[in-house]
Amino acid sequence: MTTPALLPLSGRRLPPLNLGASAFPHHRATLRLSEKFILLLILSAFITLCFGAFFFLPDSSKHKRFDLGLEDVLIPHVDTSKGGKNLGGFLIHGQGHDEHRHREEEERLRNKIRADHEKALEEAKEKLKKSRDEIQAEIQTEKNKVVQELKKKDSKPLPPVPLPNLIGINSGEPADPDIREKRNKIKEMMKHAWDNYRQYGWGHNELKPIARKGHSTNIFGNSQMGATIVDALDTLYIMGLHDEFREGQEWIDKNLDFSVNSEVSVFEVNIRFIGGLLAAYYLSGQEVFKIKAVQLAGKLLPAFNTPTGIPWAMVNLKSGVGRNWGWASAGSSILAEFGTLHMEFVHLSYLTGDPVYYNKVMHIRKLLQKMDRPNGLYPNYLNPRTGRWGQHHTSVGGLGDSFYEYLLKAWLMSDKMDTEARKMYDDAIEAIEKHLIRKSSGGLTFIGEWKNGHLERKMGHLTCFAGGMFALGADGSRDDKAGHYLQLGAEIAHTCHESYDRTTLKLGPEAFKFDGGIEAVAVRQNEKYYILRPEVIETYWYMWRFTHDPKYRQWGWEATQAIDKYCRVSGGFSGVKDVYSSSPTYDDVQQSFFLAETLKYLYLLFSNDDLLPLDNWVFNTEAHPLPVLHLANTTLSGNPAYR
Repeated sequence: MTTPALLPLSGRRLPPLNLGASAFPHHRATLRLSEKFILLLILSAFITLCFGAFFFLPDSSKHKRFDLGLEDVLIPHVDTSKGGKNLGGFLIHGQGHDEHRHREEEERLRNKIRADHEKALEEAKEKLKKSRDEIQAEIQTEKNKVVQELKKKDSKPLPPVPLPNLIGINSGEPADPDIREKRNKIKEMMKHAWDNYRQYGWGHNELKPIARKGHSTNIFGNSQMGATIVDALDTLYIMGLHDEFREGQEWIDKNLDFSVNSEVSVFEVNIRFIGGLLAAYYLSGQEVFKIKAVQLAGKLLPAFNTPTGIPWAMVNLKSGVGRNWGWASAGSSILAEFGTLHMEFVHLSYLTGDPVYYNKVMHIRKLLQKMDRPNGLYPNYLNPRTGRWGQHHTSVGGLGDSFYEYLLKAWLMSDKMDTEARKMYDDAIEAIEKHLIRKSSGGLTFIGEWKNGHLERKMGHLTCFAGGMFALGADGSRDDKAGHYLQLGAEIAHTCHESYDRTTLKLGPEAFKFDGGIEAVAVRQNEKYYILRPEVIETYWYMWRFTHDPKYRQWGWEATQAIDKYCRVSGGFSGVKDVYSSSPTYDDVQQSFFLAETLKYLYLLFSNDDLLPLDNWVFNTEAHPLPVLHLANTTLSGNPAYR
């Protein structure tokens, strides 16, 4: 028996026992003998009073059952025909015999109470000999046991699933010594970023490399979920940094917990956490990553509980309550957020055999197919309550970008069987080319933004991913336009390189204009920053894979040198606030996507094509590689789109 004061209460941490200096002046860790003796006497008297009171209660109280492992003393009345007397609804058989039996039961009960009383006193004496820290440690140990038991109940075994044919996981070593040296430099930069996060921000979502402490933003809620660890795992693996990979795996196994009272971005947690965990599972084969991905996915499902099935932007991982960003048009969900779930959710259904994930994303697709699109364009905002578009703002950059990317990649990931996704992609790209893509007076091809019937001649760094997307989707284009889209990808890559080359630091701004004499240059101060973004380098890599034009490696190396020169600090890598200033100030954030995307794409740019070949792998929008699901392996072939 444990004394009541030391029992954990519903998993909550109890306040420390006040047995130190604050309770007894002039004493810090222990009590004097006389004080201990007095306390023991009081405790003993209290326990004796509680248990002894039983014998002073009226007789009727003794007729109540005590759950102490004894049988009922009284027998419910069934029949009075065998010489017994009916007393108040109970039957007493043979008065003398039953009085004797009752005394025996009462004696057994007294003995048990006495033994429990003595045991409780002994335990109390032992507890009082211990310091406050020892008592708190014992309580914490018991709490940890309860938590571990709950975790065991939560982790249901997943069905065995045949892994797709995984090609090109441990390869890519270039023969050219110059290229190999550059690749090794990028690997060294990754190790610098990881080692400093390991030292100063371990377990936090991101790192403040100058302040040398953890950092987080509202997309991750208020919890330390180790976003950098999960995001960086596959990069560590393909770079051969296996000790660091094992460190990350151990942290995830022991510490990554999704049962926290924290409101997170469904989109960001999907692409970084579920995408990162699935990629780590496919690369390493370690089951813990698959289990964690499925646990987290279950926490995101309540976000889909809306009148239309279009998910909320945010969900509380503990309560399941969802809501949208306050700044989004009239309470709308955002196209790039609810439209960037397909790859990960299809893989979740594949690995679990549970169609719920697949059905959620296919429902979104079916709803979008039924809706009218102004000028064939998808607006960035959709109200999840009414199923109507918000303001007519269309962008291939922020708010829209990865929706189009995932239409193309759904087709590629299905081994080109999901022709429905390919048709939606082709239709969207034709409308984008007609209404958003223009050429500046200086000959630079750019993608503007459509706002209420007007084209804004501004392009964001985020939009620069589209060059790689056009190249990736060239094969399979309508009307034999593969050459056209490969050329379009090259033109976007050139424009985005110009946005880098026209700055002082040779790093690109967040957004740049094409107005009048201004081309590929940021005008507003709040658009001149560089936060270690990957999109331009991502396009260089895709263009290199499809053309092997050496200029893409040259441009990638220019960016590598600029990042190493201007963003590297002793505690990691930081973004800069003004790429046009020769002495920029730092933003003091090492973004998790710098390790997940920027450094991975640079490493792949200087690797051979047999490392993660594009016929076998499709990268999610956070650069996490997921294998193509060939029809023979997939459990989704019942859907017409996959036939």
